[in-house]
This record gives sequence, C-alpha cells and structure tokens, in this order.
Amino acid sequence: MTYTDDAKGLQEDLVLLRRDLHRIPEIGLNLPRTQERVLAALDGLPLEITLGAGLNSVTAVLRGTGPAAGGAARQAVLLRGDMDALPVVEKTGRDFAAAGPNMHACGHDLHTTMLVGAARLLAAHRDRLAGDVVFMFQPGEEGDDGAGHMIREGVLDAAGPRVIGAYGLHVMSDRLPRGHFVSRAGTFMAGADEIAVTVRGAGAHGSRPHTGKDPVPVACEMVVALQTLVTRKFDIFDPVVITVGEFHAGTAANIIPDDATFHVTMRSFSRESRARLLDVVVDLFNGLASAYGCTAEVTYKEQYPPTVNHAPEVDFLEEVVREVHGEERFSRLANPNPGAEDFSRVLEEVPGTYAFLGASTAEDFTGAPSNHSPLADFDDAVLGDGAALLAELADRRLTRG
Repeated sequence: MTYTDDAKGLQEDLVLLRRDLHRIPEIGLNLPRTQERVLAALDGLPLEITLGAGLNSVTAVLRGTGPAAGGAARQAVLLRGDMDALPVVEKTGRDFAAAGPNMHACGHDLHTTMLVGAARLLAAHRDRLAGDVVFMFQPGEEGDDGAGHMIREGVLDAAGPRVIGAYGLHVMSDRLPRGHFVSRAGTFMAGADEIAVTVRGAGAHGSRPHTGKDPVPVACEMVVALQTLVTRKFDIFDPVVITVGEFHAGTAANIIPDDATFHVTMRSFSRESRARLLDVVVDLFNGLASAYGCTAEVTYKEQYPPTVNHAPEVDFLEEVVREVHGEERFSRLANPNPGAEDFSRVLEEVPGTYAFLGASTAEDFTGAPSNHSPLADFDDAVLGDGAALLAELADRRLTRG
C-alpha cells in the first residue's frame, strides 16, 4: 500500500473535517475553535503536541521508529498548513458556507485538512520513517506573520535538531486544472510591504487656495510619481509593483483640507529591490511634499519577504509528484506569482519548497472566481492527493537524509 492508496480511505473523513472548518472561519492569530478542531482531529495519534504561547498555533511532532538513513543521527522535516480565514462575506451558496463576516476564501481550511491527513498517514507508517516529522498548524498567514511568530517560538527546532527540509501546499480556486501541481525554483512568490502616507498642509476656503497649502494635489502627484519611479529606479528584469489601494481627503467640495492620506502596497521579487524600495519611496514623498511647502508623515509596515524555493527541493518535489500522481500533473511556472506568503520566513531559515495545487470546482478554471473572492470555491476532491503528497515528501526526504 502507498500513501496515495491509504489517502483514498481517509477521503471521506477529510471532506467532513474540511467542511467543518469551513463553517467556523476565524481570522488573525487567535483561532480558538479552529485549534480545538485540529486537536480533536489529531487525538489518538502518537504525536508530541505543543500549543503556541502568543497565538493559537499547534505544533505536533511524530517520532519515526524506522532506521535512520545510512545509520546517521536522526533528522527531522517540517510540513506546514495555515489555518486562518479572511474578513470576507461568503457568497458561494454552498450548504456548508460560513454564515458570518469571515470566510475561508483562500483555501486554508483545505491546507489544514491536508496536513491532518498527512499526520494520519505518516503515523500509520511511523515504523518506516527514518526520522521525525514536525506538523506546523499556523494561524495568521493573512498579514499577521504567523510563521514568524511560530519560528520565534521554536517550531523549526521542535523535534530537537533543526529540520532539514520544509514543504507546504497552497490551493488555487482558478488558474490551474484541478489536481495539478506547480512550482518553480528561485523566487516563487513576491515580497510584500505597506506604506501609509499622510501629507500635512494647511486648510483654506476652496475659492482661495493660495491662502493655504493644499495637500490633495501633492498627494495625487505622489501617487502618479510612484509609477514613474517603478520604471526609472528599478531594473525591468527585477521588477516591483506598487499599488495605491486607499486614498482619503477632505469633507466637502469647497474646503481645502489640512491633510490627505493614502495607503500603498509594494511587491518585490528580490531582497535587493525590496530593500531599495523603502529608501527611494520615502525620498520621493519627502521631496514632493517639501516642494509644495507641505510635510509627509510616512509609516512603513514590513510584511513578508519573497518566497524563494530551493532549486534541489523543487527537483525533488517534481520527482515525487510525477512518480506518485503521474507525469502530467506537475509543471513549472515561468514567472513568480505576485502574491505574498509568510512561508517565506521558513524558507529563509531552512531548505524547502512551496507549491500550488489546482482545486477549482469549475471545469473552465480560467473563468473561476479567484482566491480571496466571496465566490471562491475549492474542490474537496484534492484533499487526499494533497495529504498523500505531503506524506511522501516527508518520508522520502528523511530516507534520503
């Protein structure tokens, strides 16, 4: 029997768990009900479980009892699933849809379920594991740096020695055929950071702008200048993406306000460009504000670095997918995905790889609602295959040493 065969026997239970999780979406770092469901799903397995001190995380260690690879010291690998939802009102119409203000619109309920499945599969075959497996059930991926919190609390060293490899999957509700895996070596996903800007001027009557210092056109010029900065300060072969998603100013058409504010998201695909962004963007804001007699207050929020896959681990992933699930079910992305992901924190510390798994419920996946949409829908059919792949990666990586 293979992990894939065993996973078929778990499929019904995995579907029930995923739908249960889908009904109780929680956001951020505090996921008490989700944590409770995960612990119940792991109950009875031979796991060493630690709960997070500053967040509702679950770290579970499975001690393999098979002989270590080549008689060497025992090693450990890490498998990760994120658990948090989004503040999105669900509109899928599914009979297990969430009823409140939150929704698993990014498929993290599937990630959690697949990780539970991998734990069950590996626990049933712990006698052949050449080392230990750390299961990382993580809150707070959606902007709260849950991975960073768990790393600081010791998840990478939970088995004793630091893990030698780390693997994770992310389902996609569009863009990929159902059951198809994709990854790439090097930068796989973008880094992301935010800037909040307040331009301080001086209010006046709208009919006499010369008596004040109007912050609105200054802020507008900053927004436009950001796009020129992208093409004049950064290499086109190492691009950055800058988007202003919020802009607020004023209370009436005939009042020049004292200030104008806007919020910026910045995406980068290398550590070098990410480091430069802050310097050049802040210089731009300060320079334009000064030119018009205003000031700029800039607040920088660091989010996630680029997700950089290790090339040998991507080769390993491809080998396993093709052997376990079929030659046709793996391909490599030509370009990085501009989304961001805090599994990047793990991959900065240890070798590993991250991959996408197509989970669209639509036959025409190209027209399906995307992740984060209130209509995003994910097919339960991929749960067993995802769990089996995670189990295979852990088992084979430990055997390889």
